[in-house]
Amino acid sequence: MSTMTNTGTTGSTSSDSARGEAGRGRGLRLGGMNWLVWRQHRAAYWTLLAAAAIAVAVMVYQRQQMITYLQGYDYPHLKDGWENKFDHAPLNSTAQLLQLVPILIGVFLGAPLLAGDLESGTAKLVSAQSVSRVRWITTKLGVTALVVVVCTTAVSAAFTWWWSPVKSSSYALSWYDDAGFDSSGPMPGALSLLTLVGGVAIGMLLRRTLLSMVVTLGFAVALRLVWSHFRMSLGNVLTVTTHNGVTGENVFPNLPDSAHLVDQSYLTAAGDTIGWGSCNQGTEKAMNVCLEKAQVVGWSVDYIPMSQMSSMQWLGASILLALAAGGAAFVILWGRKRLV
Repeated sequence: MSTMTNTGTTGSTSSDSARGEAGRGRGLRLGGMNWLVWRQHRAAYWTLLAAAAIAVAVMVYQRQQMITYLQGYDYPHLKDGWENKFDHAPLNSTAQLLQLVPILIGVFLGAPLLAGDLESGTAKLVSAQSVSRVRWITTKLGVTALVVVVCTTAVSAAFTWWWSPVKSSSYALSWYDDAGFDSSGPMPGALSLLTLVGGVAIGMLLRRTLLSMVVTLGFAVALRLVWSHFRMSLGNVLTVTTHNGVTGENVFPNLPDSAHLVDQSYLTAAGDTIGWGSCNQGTEKAMNVCLEKAQVVGWSVDYIPMSQMSSMQWLGASILLALAAGGAAFVILWGRKRLV
């Protein structure tokens, strides 16, 4: 009896000591479901993190090269003519590549996230354990979304910093185009999260990895097209008018630098507007007769100034993030009862 008692005590002490050593050695390491999800998708996570780090390093280098060139033109107060020899190809190419990031994240990270487990049977194994389906899904979404947010935020911040010295000039990159608007500020993160969640939802419903990736590609491209169509509607359109006629010199309204021209029309004496092409009769005489008959007195121009870019981006990002949150809620609620 004495021997058995001593052995049990010793075993308990050793076990407690081992757990204590493991606890001290763990430190800030991931544990439980977080560790399992990270280990399962570590290749994709590390690839995304490494790509973001390389992209940030390249952008920092390119900005230093650009600043060196601009200093020859008294940067930050640039003199006229700096655009003549400015190489805007790296900036434009990078902006174009950054537009692919949300699509790639949705296809290669979002679509296989649950579809791979459902196709291989891992989801059934997980559902048979003590961990609930909701916790498993939320952990997968949470860890993946965190990695995506960290990477896209870092890349977007680096690109915005790189672009900022020449942002006011449309020669380098137009702020209202897809490449400039969607590659800076909060937009890459918001678009990436929405395509990520969309890919996860598609994979959960289709349960086949390859098919889910193909459908997610179509979803991401469609999202890009729809977003491009409605993006500028986020701005507050301003109108400026003139009453100096429509022909001759200095009759067109002066717009702020890099303003986005929405529409331009003829302004009549009654305050109405008519399309500027309605009096294009082919000859100058016929055009003047038409303008006089319509009582045209000047121009009416609708535009969006560049000063609204930041507010438009945050408004757009809020809408996209709300859609992503709705998609995440759908994934959790659907997976709670119908995942396997």
